Amino acid sequence: MTSKQFEKGLAKKIQVIFEDNHLIALNKPSGVPVQGDASADASLMDIARDYIKNKHLKPGNVFIGLLHRLDRPVSGVVLFAKTSKAASRISEQLRSRSVEKIYWALVHGKPTPASGTIASFLKSGEKKSGLVEKDQKDGKEAFLSYSTIRTKGEKSLLEIRLVTGRKHQIRAQMAGIGHPIEGDVKYGAPWGLKNGAIRLLAKSLTFKHPTREERITIEVPSPDWALKAGRKH
Repeated sequence: MTSKQFEKGLAKKIQVIFEDNHLIALNKPSGVPVQGDASADASLMDIARDYIKNKHLKPGNVFIGLLHRLDRPVSGVVLFAKTSKAASRISEQLRSRSVEKIYWALVHGKPTPASGTIASFLKSGEKKSGLVEKDQKDGKEAFLSYSTIRTKGEKSLLEIRLVTGRKHQIRAQMAGIGHPIEGDVKYGAPWGLKNGAIRLLAKSLTFKHPTREERITIEVPSPDWALKAGRKH
């Protein structure tokens, strides 16, 4: 199978959850990189570009603006810009932290308290991020809030509102309070999952539309692992 055949087959499995003249959002599966990397695997950005090119019969190059990223093992909503105007305006909202980013995570254990805020300093390394002291060089402030949706057995389903967007922030901070994300062996989970997936989902993005005076929310469906975690015994 050629890389192009693989890319086309993968594209059929990826859901476009929002599209208009300025933006396109896809539901990224775990294991797919948002943009091209050293692996040379098909990226979500390439798939989005090919989708627009084929759907709208666009000749030549297609503009796709990368607005934000998800780690490769994370799934969920990824937003791209289709115009430079949209790219500029959404990027400014991301810089000013006016975009609301909600994640779901299935973590080991039962966080106490059941809801709260985590504020710490993170230092990014080549392969992972670590919690550091406030005055340590290259440490950056990281904030998130969480609430427990449900605890079932030895795992809890959390809703997380990400304030800052540091590398591996949710993964590092949940591990830092003793509740690593299921499958995330890099940050202390006791076992891995198939294909290196972790139970972290970018559930929704809420932001002001780049050309309309309207605040919109783009949300992905709940995956099976989250639905099962939310069911009663």
